[in-house]
Amino acid sequence: MVETPRPKRTFRRPSVIPGFGISFGYTLTCLGLIVLLPLAGLVVKASGLGLSGIWEVATDPRVASALRISFGVSALAALVASAFGFLVAWVLTRYRFPGRKLVDAAVDLPFALPTAVAGIALASLYAPDGLVGAPLAKLGLQVAYTPVGIFIAMVFIGLPFAVRTVQPLIAEIDREIEEASATLGATRLATLTRVVLPPLIPAVLTGFALAFARGVGEYGSIIFIAGNLPYVSEIAPLLIVIKLSEFDYGGAAAIATIMLGISFLTLLAINLIQAWSRRRFGYV
Repeated sequence: MVETPRPKRTFRRPSVIPGFGISFGYTLTCLGLIVLLPLAGLVVKASGLGLSGIWEVATDPRVASALRISFGVSALAALVASAFGFLVAWVLTRYRFPGRKLVDAAVDLPFALPTAVAGIALASLYAPDGLVGAPLAKLGLQVAYTPVGIFIAMVFIGLPFAVRTVQPLIAEIDREIEEASATLGATRLATLTRVVLPPLIPAVLTGFALAFARGVGEYGSIIFIAGNLPYVSEIAPLLIVIKLSEFDYGGAAAIATIMLGISFLTLLAINLIQAWSRRRFGYV
């Protein structure tokens, strides 16, 4: 007589917060009330114009120029912030020097500083008669009241995201891996590109996405240094404020919905690239 094996009993690992159903229900409720419901209301408000009305708003030359400036400069600023953020995170993690704690704390200043204060400070600094703007003006370079000023403001507010997303992962990289790479004859550039960077790519992309999203929606720190000239240095959030001041709520909702759609598609593409990079380099 053959004895059938008894099925193995599986034990569920206890959770710190018990009750999956309750916690999951609270999660969906908070997500729906705080995020999804306002966005749905925005889309419903814009839908009152109809597809033709939204398309008319999107193809308006002034709106198209503002969207192009907001998203184009945000992407470029996020790219620069990601590169400099990686260097700043590397220095703060790998080196010990006097004043390191102060530098580390200064990275978070754009988080705590009111955006209007940051905008006024940047505008005063880079104005044609400012501390930095005056020498640049003598060279024929103008920063304030141009897209260059918008770019600087977006790098300023995006840098902390780029630093803080990469810094913990740099701290986890074992230096013995770099030493082993050097022992095997790899150059510093090869060690950087083949050993150090691959596990950091998802974090760098996360920092890029956060800096890009912050730059697209930023208002307070930009309007003071941008100059707000239509077709030159006018950003999309300012156009929304102008529409609201004119009681054109449908037009404001249409611009916001267009920004929402472009931002969603862009962030979705970045997340897909993140997932691909994790599979490509074998990191989860």
